[in-house]
Amino acid sequence: MENLFAFVIGGLYATALFMMLRRSIVKLVIGLMILSNAANLLILTAGGLVRGAPPLIPEHLERVAAAIADPLPQALILTAIVISFGVLAFAVVLIHRAYEVIGADDLNEMKSTDL
Repeated sequence: MENLFAFVIGGLYATALFMMLRRSIVKLVIGLMILSNAANLLILTAGGLVRGAPPLIPEHLERVAAAIADPLPQALILTAIVISFGVLAFAVVLIHRAYEVIGADDLNEMKSTDL
C-alpha cells in the first residue's frame, strides 16, 4: 500500500513541477495546488498508515496495546490545507487583477510591462 502511495506522490510532484514550468500563470497556480496536495499526502504517508485505528488512547491504559494512528501528521495536514486555501484565494485574486491590467496570462508579457 505504501509503495502505491510513493508512486502517486512522485507522479503528483512531477505533474506539479511540469505545470509550474509552463508560461501561463493559471497553470502555475494549478501546479502549486497539486504540489501542496502532494506534500500533504507525503506527510500522511510518512506518519504511517494505520487503518481503522483512532488516534486516541483510553484513560485506563498506560501503554498502547494495539496500533494507533499518529495525530501529529493529521494536525499538520489540516493546518497545511487551511494555509494552502488562503494562498490559493490570494493567487486567484492576484491573477484576476493582473489579467485586468495586462490583458494576458503569459508570464513573459507580465515581465515586460512597467506600470
